[in-house]
Amino acid sequence: MSLRNLLSTMSGARRGAVGGLARWALSAALLASLAACASNNDFYPTKGDAKPHPGVARAKQHPIQGIDISKWQGPIDWASVRGAGTQFAFIKATEGGDHVDERFRDNWDGAGRAGVPRGAYHFVFWCRSAKEQMDWFKKNVPNDPTALPPVLDVEWNGHSQTCPKKLPRAEALAMTRYMLEEMERYTGKRPIIYTDITFHKDVLEGELPDYPHWLRSTAAEPEQRFSNRKWMLWQFTSTGRVPGVRGDVDRNAFYGTPNEWASFLSTDCDPREHGRLTQQGLCTGK
Repeated sequence: MSLRNLLSTMSGARRGAVGGLARWALSAALLASLAACASNNDFYPTKGDAKPHPGVARAKQHPIQGIDISKWQGPIDWASVRGAGTQFAFIKATEGGDHVDERFRDNWDGAGRAGVPRGAYHFVFWCRSAKEQMDWFKKNVPNDPTALPPVLDVEWNGHSQTCPKKLPRAEALAMTRYMLEEMERYTGKRPIIYTDITFHKDVLEGELPDYPHWLRSTAAEPEQRFSNRKWMLWQFTSTGRVPGVRGDVDRNAFYGTPNEWASFLSTDCDPREHGRLTQQGLCTGK
């Protein structure tokens, strides 16, 4: 073999090696990408989080996800929200005994037109009586049989300028029970309890097991923050990004499968508790 032919053969071998290495690297990158997608199971890639926390990363693995909103999100393009795969929206309706969220009706009607299952929530103000608050809720929230169950939002009003106090546990629990009963009497649906870590520890721990719970936990999975509490909904971030909503929005996940979600929609009852609660006459059918 001539020196020229030898050099040419060596050059070709190098090119082949380099090409093979490039192909191997590309294949490895593709496999890594697929593995990442499989492990993340992000069902809705158009949604995001401005400040994602690694402690709640597994929330993306839940296929049924939704949002909760108030006037602070401004005007919402509900068709885009629905198009992004949003399965539910809980909309702030009332607070205390004299406040209605300024965008409640716009959001309620907009979500309904777009086909987004929606429910209303009441934010409890601990300086108004439970009766006043439920009278106000009933006055301002439509009793819509197609809506999701109502939500009672129980947190301490620590940032309130007019009512930052905490009530004794027994008193707060009694108020909570009364409002849940009145919500159910008005709507015919078992209400959902929304709460945070502090209020749950102070008041709800070990209480009200027959109600579905929606837990706020934005830095860890709910099981790590709430003692002995089965959750149905998990609010995992307050800095979410969802098409159709400008800026931050709370994102939430349902615990179960699409079939379990369909069961919830048809019965207004946590599917895991359906048999037991039906015997008590607590689940409905649509």
